[in-house]
Amino acid sequence: MTDHSAAAFTETERQQALDALHVVGSLPEPAYDDIVKVAAAVCGTPMALVTLIDRDRQWFKAKVGVEGSETDRDVAVCDHTIRQPDRLLEVGDLKQDSRFVDNPVLNEIGARFYAGMPLVTREGAAVGAVCVVDLSPRSLSQEQRDALQALARLTMTLMEARSRERQQEVATILEQSPLVEAAHATGTACTVVILELQDMAALADQMGERSLERQLQQLDVALEHCLDTQRGDSINRVTGSGEFIAVLGSDQANVTVAALQAVADEASSRLARPLLLGAAGGTGEESTSAVFLRADRELSARKDELR
Repeated sequence: MTDHSAAAFTETERQQALDALHVVGSLPEPAYDDIVKVAAAVCGTPMALVTLIDRDRQWFKAKVGVEGSETDRDVAVCDHTIRQPDRLLEVGDLKQDSRFVDNPVLNEIGARFYAGMPLVTREGAAVGAVCVVDLSPRSLSQEQRDALQALARLTMTLMEARSRERQQEVATILEQSPLVEAAHATGTACTVVILELQDMAALADQMGERSLERQLQQLDVALEHCLDTQRGDSINRVTGSGEFIAVLGSDQANVTVAALQAVADEASSRLARPLLLGAAGGTGEESTSAVFLRADRELSARKDELR
């Protein structure tokens, strides 16, 4: 793994890198489940996780031998792991380490040993870890350390590949909008709106994936009813996600944004999970992709406000 400086990224920049992956709160995926199974088997531990360090929580993308889906960030050993992105953190006896001796989560599960390798983006931002936990003090062999590092690289490769697929789909959504085609020809502005349902994995656990999918389909219809089709408005859902992207004409776009926000507020209340909205208006002189990026930053700001 390439060496990276922990000081190269501020916490804000690190969080933006995590947000850009669009993986926190996502539905379970077999590939990540396989990674934790292999990590536990190779290292001979009862527990293994793929963790992501979000604003004030540690969220589990995959886990084996562990209950729950997240912990507070301030009790996450992986929060210490990401502070040195280029090296594996191994704690032979958590009870003998002053950083963790009074950790309530570790004490509750009886954890005594931890080893974790940071998940690092191509740009060098550490966003989480692949880690193993044991109930007895111990150490890993060099072969086990090498395997954990390889699994972390594989995990990051999967996440970044999925992120690239999403980016390509977003680009297609934007390019196929009639408004974008017109904007290219005439230089007129359009507004981009991103709506994203948070914690889809928790909702799927609560109601089942099929029921969640029906809810998302109904939400898609409700959002589409807000649009002015005569103006050329369009909305599309990113495949397999709770993310919707709308492209609106510039004329009275604020009225449509307000209508979309009202639907989002109702859905947030009904589902007991936030449906966040980020919007940005174009100037006519910038690309639609640039407008989308500003809307995405606005969405990240809404996430900041939740924590």
